[in-house]
Amino acid sequence: MASNILHPSRRSALGLIGAALCVPKTCYASATRENAGAAFGTHWRLLAGEQVEIAELVPEIKALYADIDARFSPWRPDSTISRFNAFAEHRLTDPDLASVTAAALNIARQSEGAFDPTVGPLVAQWGFGPIRSGGAPDWRSVLVSDAGVVKQRPELTLDLCGIAKGWALDRTAQLARSAGATDMLLDLGGEFIAVGQHPDGRDWQVAVESPLNLQELSAVLRLPSGMAVATSGVRTQSYVLNGRLYSHIIDPASRSPVTGRLRSVTVMAATAMMADGWATALFAAGEVAGPDLAKTWDVSALFLIEDDSGLQQVSTGEISDVLL
Repeated sequence: MASNILHPSRRSALGLIGAALCVPKTCYASATRENAGAAFGTHWRLLAGEQVEIAELVPEIKALYADIDARFSPWRPDSTISRFNAFAEHRLTDPDLASVTAAALNIARQSEGAFDPTVGPLVAQWGFGPIRSGGAPDWRSVLVSDAGVVKQRPELTLDLCGIAKGWALDRTAQLARSAGATDMLLDLGGEFIAVGQHPDGRDWQVAVESPLNLQELSAVLRLPSGMAVATSGVRTQSYVLNGRLYSHIIDPASRSPVTGRLRSVTVMAATAMMADGWATALFAAGEVAGPDLAKTWDVSALFLIEDDSGLQQVSTGEISDVLL
């Protein structure tokens, strides 16, 4: 967002920006029609064949993203969520914010806190986010009901950056389908959702770039219609200090950036919101607990783990079926 959900918050980018990009020419060689723009501190793109008219969707997409920015952005002091965090409002009654918060809390519960939407102050402490004040993370003290979102501890802050971009992409796909659009690939900051098929009559294909080498691809997968993919990792939005790599993803248990040999996690799911949230949760869980967690909840994920010989792949769920 101009000051947005994702912009320079390195946690909000979640390693997704540039981490799961379409392979040039091979992925959409016939998809010569493209519309693109900027939102949330990153890019958005619509890719389709020449026979698909997509230009008319652009004003609606821009309006959609402006509305989401005004409500979800922790970078804007006037946003709905920032007013909630600053105690100007004691309850969030916005139905979309409540729905996304409920989804975030569900992933927090299933991941045993590896995903935590109240971790914003720790993210800022390590140089990656805008939420400078607030209490210690405690997702269990955030409640969602028909009346909205309430904090049982007033000092808590809510940061939906780890899931909101995926939700925004789902809304984009919904908008496109409502307008009658078919056979296109939607890209929001490196998260993708397929609507229909590639102009050649096959599934769209996306590639996971190597988290170690900008010039290499670690994997290519086909993305069936209606499916979304998101990647979280150290490829971007991290820094090295005194020889240590500091990830933008915070481990709530240790209250510090994730360490270990895990370099990226790519998740495929039926919604971009779930792909987004689970990619963050699994990366925060690490190279041992992450795959176990994915198997427990039947999450389709590709883990890239560094060892002395390079990057090793560990896959769970149905993602093996779409790897090319």
